[in-house]
Amino acid sequence: MSPSNPLVNTSFDRLLAESAILVADGGLGTSLFALGMPPGACPELLSVECPAMVIEAHSGFLEAGCDIVLTNTFGANRRRLILHGLQDRVAELNLAAVALLRQITDRLERTVAVAGSVGPTGDLLAPLGPLERDTAVEVFSEQIDALVRGGVDVVWIETMSSREELEAAYEAATAFRTPVVATMTFDTHGRTMMGVRPEQLAAWSRAQAVRPAAVGANCGVGAGDVVLAVNELAKADPGTAIVAKANCGLPAYTEGHLAYPDGPEIMPTYVDLAIRAGAGLIGACCGSKPRHIAAIREAVDFHRSTRSVTREEIARRLPHAPRPSRPAAVQRGRRRRGART
Repeated sequence: MSPSNPLVNTSFDRLLAESAILVADGGLGTSLFALGMPPGACPELLSVECPAMVIEAHSGFLEAGCDIVLTNTFGANRRRLILHGLQDRVAELNLAAVALLRQITDRLERTVAVAGSVGPTGDLLAPLGPLERDTAVEVFSEQIDALVRGGVDVVWIETMSSREELEAAYEAATAFRTPVVATMTFDTHGRTMMGVRPEQLAAWSRAQAVRPAAVGANCGVGAGDVVLAVNELAKADPGTAIVAKANCGLPAYTEGHLAYPDGPEIMPTYVDLAIRAGAGLIGACCGSKPRHIAAIREAVDFHRSTRSVTREEIARRLPHAPRPSRPAAVQRGRRRRGART
């Protein structure tokens, strides 16, 4: 992107400029499973084959009061769609997902930003894996082109583990005139699965000729790990808009379905610590439902504390946050790479 091709000023930019804290949506996959999506199904295909289900899932988060809602396109890139034999339907599925979301948001009396979700390919980039960088850029460009043509307000790159894949997605995104958000997934060791630390993400962001509109942490083990990552990002790059979008803990199979341990009651603590750590955009990820987002909305609206936060307080008040003197023993990479539910 060159200075002669400036960014379009979208509703996302306006919300970011006008609001102290923005509320993002929750786990779309979790909502789709709750509405009857069978295990192993392709969520992105539902935008075409079962649009009413996707609309109902989005509507739950919008009714809960979110300012930003992500499209049903997390895995809608060619490499991920190969798993379902849908690699030739990239443009169709992305365009359909944006159109469904626009049907709802364009009728609202308040401003809501539509974010085009761009997840990882599921492949490792060379030299560690089979995916060449140029090919990765092409894969992301194909998806992002459809998202932008569909009318998203921001390209939302999320759940990245490797710097190389983040860079490929960001290179693709900056060819368009749309703001870009970039988030990575950090575990209890304070690193992504591929070893990237929050301060390295901050350094990468500062080095970009056209900087992301926001950077941050999503998914992961739980709220504590995300808030710790936010705290490190804010210290490394003060003044940057930072995203916190945490999982509801690690799930366990209970009575034939996945159950997440963190309910809406923990959201006020999560919001308090995330804001004080430096987050300006707060939502939730895997395991979160509309009632989690409603709790986040209420906590954001009534938050007043301006005190700084410490790692010790985060570890004490939020589950799954590693104690500063005793790192939690969580096996890196035991979750399926690039999953979002």
